[in-house]
Amino acid sequence: MSTGRVRAKKKASSVDQSPDSLPLRSSGRQVKKKAAETADDDDEATSEKKYRKCEKAGCTATCPVCFASAAERCAKNGYTSRWYHLSCGEHFCNECFDYYYRSHKDGYEKYTAWKRIWTSNGKSEPSPKAFMADQQLPYWVQCTKPACGKWRQLTKEIQLTSQIAKTYRCGMKLSNSTKTEGSDQCSMPEDLRVAEVSDHWWYSMLILPPLLKDSVAAPFLAAYYPDCVGMSPSCTSTNRLLGESNTVKLEHLKSMPNLAVSGLNKYFQPFYQPNECGKALCVRPDVMELDELYEFPEYSRDPTMYLALRNLILALWYTNCKEALTPQKCTHHIIVRGLVRIRCVQETERILYFMTRKGLINTGILSVSPDQYLLPKEYHNKSVIIVGSGAAGLAAAKQLHNFGIKVIILEAKERIGGRVWDDKTFKGITVGRGAQIVNGCVNNPVALMCEQLGIKMHRLGERCDLIQEGGRITDPTIDKRMDFHFNAILDVVSEWRKDKSQHHDVPLGEKIQEIYKAFIQESGIQFSELEEKVLQFHLSNLEYACGSNLSLVSARSWDHNEFFAQFAGDHTLLTVGYSTVLDKLAEGVDIRLNFPVRNIDYSGEEVQVTTTDGTMWAAQKVLVTVPLALLQKNTIQFNPPLPEKKIKAINSLGAGVIEKIALQFPYRFWDSKIQGADFFGHVPPSSSQRGLFSVFYDMDPQGKYSVLMSVVTGDAVTTIKNLDDKQVLQQCMTVLRELFKEQEVPDPVKFFVTRWSQDPWTQMAYSFVKTGGSGEAYDILAEDVQGKIFFAGEN
Repeated sequence: MSTGRVRAKKKASSVDQSPDSLPLRSSGRQVKKKAAETADDDDEATSEKKYRKCEKAGCTATCPVCFASAAERCAKNGYTSRWYHLSCGEHFCNECFDYYYRSHKDGYEKYTAWKRIWTSNGKSEPSPKAFMADQQLPYWVQCTKPACGKWRQLTKEIQLTSQIAKTYRCGMKLSNSTKTEGSDQCSMPEDLRVAEVSDHWWYSMLILPPLLKDSVAAPFLAAYYPDCVGMSPSCTSTNRLLGESNTVKLEHLKSMPNLAVSGLNKYFQPFYQPNECGKALCVRPDVMELDELYEFPEYSRDPTMYLALRNLILALWYTNCKEALTPQKCTHHIIVRGLVRIRCVQETERILYFMTRKGLINTGILSVSPDQYLLPKEYHNKSVIIVGSGAAGLAAAKQLHNFGIKVIILEAKERIGGRVWDDKTFKGITVGRGAQIVNGCVNNPVALMCEQLGIKMHRLGERCDLIQEGGRITDPTIDKRMDFHFNAILDVVSEWRKDKSQHHDVPLGEKIQEIYKAFIQESGIQFSELEEKVLQFHLSNLEYACGSNLSLVSARSWDHNEFFAQFAGDHTLLTVGYSTVLDKLAEGVDIRLNFPVRNIDYSGEEVQVTTTDGTMWAAQKVLVTVPLALLQKNTIQFNPPLPEKKIKAINSLGAGVIEKIALQFPYRFWDSKIQGADFFGHVPPSSSQRGLFSVFYDMDPQGKYSVLMSVVTGDAVTTIKNLDDKQVLQQCMTVLRELFKEQEVPDPVKFFVTRWSQDPWTQMAYSFVKTGGSGEAYDILAEDVQGKIFFAGEN
C-alpha cells in the first residue's frame, strides 16, 4: 500500500469523527468510497510529479535533471510543471525558467543584460533557451591522459579555457590549477550521456546549434553577425562597436574590404567579406559550398555547427601555417557549453581531414613524420607515380607524401623545376630564366610557402614610364589615354562575344583591328604617331600575358580565366628565386632524374609506366604534369589511347612561348632616369617591332646590383629564333642605348638568353586558348581517365 493511500485513510477517518460530518454517518459507505477515490487521485498526481517526462517528442530522458539549479525551488530531478529541452541529456525546469524570465525574479536582470548584448551583436532570437545554452549549461572537457580520454562535466562556476582543455586530467581541481583529487580519478566511469552524443539522432534532437565562444575566427569575421558564422554574440571577441545598431556596425565594417588581423600575413584572406567575390581559395564563412554539402549532407538544413568548426579550422591554419594542423590542436579552441562540445570535437576530425584533402589547409612546405601523416591510415597503402618535377609535380608529390602515400617522381631532365630555372651566377642576385614573378599574392600558394620559409617577396610598384627610342619619356597623360582606348576595345570584344559560339570565333588580333578601324571611322578621331606607338606597346603587353601573337588567340575565350576566382592583390618579385621554394618541396620526395617517360599503360589493375631506357614502374595511379606542348606532340604514348574528348581539348589550346634576356652591367646607368621604379617600358618604333624587349625589370629592388631583365613576346620570338645569343644581345643593347640616348650605356659584363622553345622537354612557356577553342578545354584536360590517370600543371 502506497504512502498516499495511507494518508488518505487517515484523512477520511478524521472527517468521519468531526461534528460537521455527523449528518453523514448514515452514508458511511459513500464516505468510504469517496475517500478511496480521493486516495487514488492523489496517488496518480504524486506519481505524475515523480515521473514527469520531457515533453519533446523522441527525447530519451525518462527522468530529466535540471542542469541550471538557479531557482531556490529548482526541481533538480523531481517534479516540475514543464521540462525545457536543450538536448536529450540536458533540460531545465520551469522554476529555473521563471527565475530568469519573470521580471520579479532575481535572475531577470542577468537575463536582460545578456539579451541586450546578444541583440546588439547577433541576428538570432535571444530566447530563454538560447540564454541557458549560452550562459548556464556546464562545460564538458576530455581527459588528456592518453590511456583515459573520458569526458567529464565541469562544475557550474568553472569557465572553460583553451588552456584548461589542453591540460585537463580527471580529478583536476581547477580552482588551484594542477592538484588532483585522489590517485586514480580516471577509473571513475564516464557519464552515460556521453555515449549517446555520437549517435546521429542525438544531433537531430538538439534544439539550438552550437555557437563557439572566443573563436580564433572572430577577428577574421568582424563584418558578419557572429551567430551566422557559428560564433556566440555574447563574447567580447565578437562585441564590435558597442552602442551602434547592427546596421551601422555592419556598414562600417563592410567599408573595410580587407580587415587586418593583427600579426597575420596581409596576403592571407581565407574568408570573403560581405559583398565580396572573385578571390581564389576563399570561402563564404556563412554558407556551405557545394562540395561541402555533398560531403556533409546532414548539415544542409542547419549548417551552423559545420560553419563554426570549418571557420575555426581555417583561422587556426592561417594563424600558424608553419606546423601541420591536427584535430588535437583544434579541439582545445572549441569553447562551447553543454554536451554538444563533445559532438563538436568528434566532428572536427572529419571536417579537418576533408579540408586537408581539399587543399584548404595543411598544404605547402610542411615537415611531417611517418607517425604524423596528415590523413588516416586507410590512405597509407596507396601508390602514385608523378611524371615531371615542375612546380605542379613537386607540390603534388609533397602533399601526397605528407598524406602518407608512396610517391615517385620520374623526371626527364637532369634537374628538377621544369619551367622554373634560376640562374645564380649573376653577382649578388638570382635571375629566373623561367618564372620569377608572382601575379596576385592574395591566398596564392606561393605566398603561403614563402611565409612558411620566412621569405620576403618584393612588391612591384605600379609605375612604368614608357620610354621612346631617342630617350624621351612619354607624357603619362598620353599613356593613360591610350590605355583607356585599349581597354575600351577589349570591352567591345567582351560585348561582341556574348552571343557567339565557338563556330563564330575569330582571332583576337583581327577582332581588335576591326573594332579599332570602326572606331576611327565613326568617331573621326585621329591618333598621333606617338599615340599609335603607345597602343602597340599595350598590345605587346597583351601578347606577353597570352604568350602568343594575337593572331592565334581566341577572341571569344582569350581571358577565359577571368570568369573564375583569381589570385588578387599585389604582383611581386621573388628575389630569391622560385627554386628556393621548389627545392624545399623536393626534400624527402623520391625523385628519379634522367628518366623520360615513353609509355603509360593503364589497361590493367595497376598502371605500368615505361621510361626510355626500358625500365618499368608500377603504381595504382599516375599523375601527368608534363607541358602541354609534349602532350600535343605525343611524346608519351598512352595505352589505351586517351579519350577523343581529351585529345581534342589538348589540341584546342596553344603552347605559348616567351623568351627572356638578362644583363649585368658594371653600374646602374638607369637609376637617375627611372627614379626607383621596378620596371620601365619600351615604346616600339613600329608594329613589326612590337614585343621586342617591351619591358625591362630592375632585378635588384635594393639598388645594390646592376641587373636588367627583359622579355621577348609575340612575333618577336620568331624573329630571334634564328639569331645566336650575341646577336640577340646586340639587338637588346641597341634598344637600351636608344632609350638612354642622353648618356653612355656600358657593355654588360654578363648576360643570358633563354631558348625555351628549343628545350626538348619543355618547348613552351605557358598556354592560351587558340581561335575556335574554349576555356572548357582546361577542365577537360584536368579530368581523370578511369580513376587511374590524372593531369595537372597546365594553366
